[in-house]
Amino acid sequence: MALGGVRVLELAGLAPGPLCGMILADFGAQVVRVDRVSRFAEAHGDVQARGKRSLALDLKRPQGAAALRRLCGRADVLIEPFRHGVMERLGLGPEVLLQENPRLIYARLTGFGQTGKYAKSAGHDINYLALSGVLSKLGRKNENPYAPVNLLADFAGGGVMCALGIVIALFERARSGRGQVIDASMVEGVAYLSSFLWKSQKMGLWSQPRGQNLLDGGAPFYEVYRTSDGKFMAVGAIEPVFYKQLIKGLGLNLDELPTQMSVSDWPGMKKKFASIFAQKTQAEWCSIFDSTDACVIPVLSFDDAASHPHNKERSSFIKNEQGEMSPRPAPVLSRTPAVPSRKRDPFIGEHTEEILLEYGFTKQEIAKLYSDKAIGFKNLKANL
Repeated sequence: MALGGVRVLELAGLAPGPLCGMILADFGAQVVRVDRVSRFAEAHGDVQARGKRSLALDLKRPQGAAALRRLCGRADVLIEPFRHGVMERLGLGPEVLLQENPRLIYARLTGFGQTGKYAKSAGHDINYLALSGVLSKLGRKNENPYAPVNLLADFAGGGVMCALGIVIALFERARSGRGQVIDASMVEGVAYLSSFLWKSQKMGLWSQPRGQNLLDGGAPFYEVYRTSDGKFMAVGAIEPVFYKQLIKGLGLNLDELPTQMSVSDWPGMKKKFASIFAQKTQAEWCSIFDSTDACVIPVLSFDDAASHPHNKERSSFIKNEQGEMSPRPAPVLSRTPAVPSRKRDPFIGEHTEEILLEYGFTKQEIAKLYSDKAIGFKNLKANL
């Protein structure tokens, strides 16, 4: 695979860090999740551990921190999700680790970044979304702004952007031979994702208050409508040629309607469209629109998405050995596609000995780390 041979150490964390590590693992990197020994008896919250192995290490013990320093000496990438200053207090900051391994890519994935007023503050997706300005654009007319679960800042602005930064740094390292530090701020990541919103402000796309614009629920032809069986259809007929097919499918006469871009008529048109969509089931609307370019698509549940003919034809969703369904890695590469693992996620500490041996530790050193309570094993082997 494209990232075959790349060694990644992912310090266990929440949501965005695990996604970043999973992306790298899906495309071939050897990803080790460094778990806390203190969580040994717990069920790990990382549901994005596909293709990873687990090493249980207590970084608060000097022996554990020293072990991580040694591991980083042979690693290509370190993904670090802690709040500002934590790694420095442990003696594991980038100045230390990059001096010992100048080729290391040290990725720091945080909400607010390594500098600035909020660098040491706690936060979550909704907070990062708010500070980026993006949250102000999300929401219906006359309603409060709302966050679309935690997809935007945590996963898109955080996990995906950090993975992109790592791949870019690895590409550059191939030329220079040198690693570097990545300051991946979720605030800046999601702000960067919203570049189109910033750069299209003068185009008139966002000239109306929130929820009354072309793409935020204001237009009748870019909206979600309920069907007679309580399901929904997503309409995105922006271009006139697509809008004509939408109108035809709804059984309306274009000549008898206000012009498509008559903003003052949008509220009334939304009511008209809603009343028509409510007269048929989702399946009936699919039979009308599936063979057209009206840009009308059923809103599918996870189960329905996985079984939809288009997605099945592309194998867009995969099943692991436990029968759990999840999305296939994207994008698809023609020569070196991702081959995601279908094995179960690792238990905390399941691969501790195996990983340490690979990174040059002797069995005696591993036994000493265990007696010092610096490492943990899922199944302690008798010879230790």
